[in-house]
Amino acid sequence: MPRFCANLTMLWNELDFMERFGAAARAGFKGVEYLFPYDHDKNRLAAELKKHGLAQVLHNLPAGDWAKGERGIGCHPSRIGEFQDGVGKAIEYATALGCKQLNCLAGIAPAEVAPEKTRETLVSNLRFSAGKLKAAGIKLLTEPVNTRDIPGFYLNTSKQALDIIKDVGSDNLFLQYDIYHMQIMEGDLARTIEENLRLIPHMQLADNPGRNEPGTGEINFGFLFQHIDRIGYRGWIGCEYKPLASTDAGLGWIKPYFRQ
Repeated sequence: MPRFCANLTMLWNELDFMERFGAAARAGFKGVEYLFPYDHDKNRLAAELKKHGLAQVLHNLPAGDWAKGERGIGCHPSRIGEFQDGVGKAIEYATALGCKQLNCLAGIAPAEVAPEKTRETLVSNLRFSAGKLKAAGIKLLTEPVNTRDIPGFYLNTSKQALDIIKDVGSDNLFLQYDIYHMQIMEGDLARTIEENLRLIPHMQLADNPGRNEPGTGEINFGFLFQHIDRIGYRGWIGCEYKPLASTDAGLGWIKPYFRQ
């Protein structure tokens, strides 16, 4: 059975962030993820995880100024120093939280930079961070994102991300496979997951259109979950969706899996 973790950036937005840990545990989740921990004291976050018996499954490397529309700086040549400093900060938080995998958001490609320089920068930054994280016992992931929600995002297909991973040449760089993003960009979900399973330690989900909970859109999650089980996937699946109503009201889809 797939293991589902709650994305606390997206779920229970009606609650204060620190209250969402308890809400996730009460709903039946055993793990959580969220975009960023850096606005919070790492010791307080660790205490909430311990209090509610939750695993910290994933968070992202620092990604620039999110409030101003930045969506990662991994491909920005002018911000390599900032990126490298962020890797150190991310390792500190992940170590305190017991988090064993971190995601690097490539970011929106800077319009003033030649494409080959953008790619070269991302490869170099991923190579740097993969080595630093490996020394700390943490996996590095990178994620393709659809260009409808984030126009200009540099990584936007599985193939592009896999080509980057190959060029980085590290055994500590993996693909974070977001079902929602890849349904928009390329479809062919089951085959792509199966062919690249060894490089996929973490997935995320939302239905399409709308980015709401499973069962509200076109994706056949019943089939997909059975397929993922059949091929031997053992990672977590992050519930990174916008509830159509309240979070608790929209959790009917997951209850059969929790009972299993």
